[in-house]
Amino acid sequence: MGRKPNKRHGTANRPDPGRPRLYGRHAVYAALDNPERKLRKLFGTHEELAKIVIPEGLPVQFGDGQDLGRLVPLDAPHQGLVLEVEPLDAPWYDELLLDADPKRPLVFLDQVTDPHNVGAIIRSAVAFGARAIVTQDRHSPPESGALARAASGALEVLPWVRVVNLARALDEAADAGYWRVGLAGEAELTLAEALSPAPQALVLGAEGEGLRHNTREHCDVLARLPITRAVESLNVSNAGAIALYAIASRG
Repeated sequence: MGRKPNKRHGTANRPDPGRPRLYGRHAVYAALDNPERKLRKLFGTHEELAKIVIPEGLPVQFGDGQDLGRLVPLDAPHQGLVLEVEPLDAPWYDELLLDADPKRPLVFLDQVTDPHNVGAIIRSAVAFGARAIVTQDRHSPPESGALARAASGALEVLPWVRVVNLARALDEAADAGYWRVGLAGEAELTLAEALSPAPQALVLGAEGEGLRHNTREHCDVLARLPITRAVESLNVSNAGAIALYAIASRG
């Protein structure tokens, strides 16, 4: 006979890698309100579940804070709610390029792997009116509870396109009329000097390493943020937020 699984590591509590578990009020509320999101199961405390309208037919399991803590990463702030979902369907990239808007940039991430950074960038992208986020299908994090919590609900709003080849995607963006601006700390031009009236494609590099050489070759211009010498560089999510603000505030 096989061993009976214990409560903490039993198969019932193991997440399906194909089904993210979102946690925290903002992420869960936004997913529940998103008609495009396929919901699988809602876990929560009696107190938190009493505050929301539960979609008809969605399985619900009640538990205390400790029970929910077993469903998420160690010390993750679930706030009494965990929602198991299917990943969102990604839009088609070529269809996304059909409606280029000078006021709504595309955001390309070149192997940014930290889910907290990607989530924070998604949140800033929504805040400043970006059209979509574009990443490689490899070397980028999948949807997860940590990413969704960092996005604070924005994951449900912003289209996220995953492409096989980022350089090719940048070339297709140029063909669609986008001006491709890569952020690089050593660039001669500041971001304000590098922007154009055209729709903008903002390209952000990986944590620490920055933009890869091949990605730089597929940008129209490299630009830097005018930070002081007292700070060597900014976190990619902070740099992305500042750059998106600069694009949104162009005259």
